Amino acid sequence: MTPFSEFAKILITLGVVFIFLGLLLFAAGKLPFLGRLPGDIYIKKGNFSFYFPLVTSIILSIILTILLNIFRR
Repeated sequence: MTPFSEFAKILITLGVVFIFLGLLLFAAGKLPFLGRLPGDIYIKKGNFSFYFPLVTSIILSIILTILLNIFRR
């Protein structure tokens, strides 16, 4: 195998991963509960608003960790 074929495999894999992530983010916007969980921080004062999805981030991290552990074995 040439170094170029290894590089091509890496680029194809990254492309598939980016397509999957894009589809996942597109679908995540349609889930009504995602980003509005209790524990997510939302501050609004006047014309300033700050939003930090703390609990949503923790739940997504746990789900992704479990999925990656399943697929890596």
